[in-house]
Amino acid sequence: MKTSPFPEPPRAAPDAEPVLPFVLTAPDPGTAATSFLATSRDRVRQQLREHGAVLLRGFDVGGVDGFDRVVRSVSGPPLSYAERSSPRSTIKGQVYTSTDYPPGEEIFLHNENSYQANWPLTLFFYCITPPATLGATPLADTRQVLRSIDPTVLDEFARRGWTVVRNFSDGLGVPWQQAFNTDKHAQVEAYCAGNGVEVEWVGRNGLRTTGRRQAIHRHPVTGEAVWFNHLTFFHVTTLAEEMCAGLREMFDEVDLPTNTYYGDGARVPDEVVAHLRDCYRAAQRRFDWQRDDVLLVDNMLAAHGREPFTGPRRIAVAMAEPFSNA
Repeated sequence: MKTSPFPEPPRAAPDAEPVLPFVLTAPDPGTAATSFLATSRDRVRQQLREHGAVLLRGFDVGGVDGFDRVVRSVSGPPLSYAERSSPRSTIKGQVYTSTDYPPGEEIFLHNENSYQANWPLTLFFYCITPPATLGATPLADTRQVLRSIDPTVLDEFARRGWTVVRNFSDGLGVPWQQAFNTDKHAQVEAYCAGNGVEVEWVGRNGLRTTGRRQAIHRHPVTGEAVWFNHLTFFHVTTLAEEMCAGLREMFDEVDLPTNTYYGDGARVPDEVVAHLRDCYRAAQRRFDWQRDDVLLVDNMLAAHGREPFTGPRRIAVAMAEPFSNA
């Protein structure tokens, strides 16, 4: 895996960037989260748009049902998980587990559904059981990430956009039936046609999809420019080094389970992707989960990930406030 020839992105002084996450502690132990939000919703949403994430700590959430009420009180009904890229389990209704990857694996920083034509503006995480060690949900301000990208690299993506190619096959990754919540070819084709995704059926039951997207977006509320895409997350070099090497040995590039390119289909040099990873790392902030923590994330202002962990970590996730790039 190549390293980046670009200068290391500057790490901002702690007081030079918005606090991430902004922490709101219960005024009294055991204060009901929904009671607090009944009078403080506007304040919470203001802090969310300024900082990119708000952590509610020390509140009585009321379990998964109470977490669902928190989501509804801040953002309205939670959304279903469509065009999936990672395995999740439903806890109840539209409340899901966080990504069901092995605990020893890192999940790199990303913005939920930023490879799609539509995405949730607000994410909610609820700590049911904290991990024994590590297991944080690190955050990175996408405004800071954007500012730290080398201007020549940024200009290329501003002009050309980016492309994601996904190959769905039996036994490797999320099957297309689960990703699209259907086993009907026609329904997959209709969904993709309506969401700017090209479809190619491969072999007996394989599927290749291609989506071309913008790399830089404007936040619909604040108007700020943000680095909002899955380009780094989906690039094969962001996997563990031995896994990346193994996949490149097993597959022709066109058949890799997931990979990313410039918007015109040209390869993105490995060193450019390494530079983008460095920019995310430089902006990364972390905190340790405590039981009953609720984390609100502005999905366009803050990327999120997951540290490896030990212990029985259980984090519930919900998504709300659908936004269409159309």
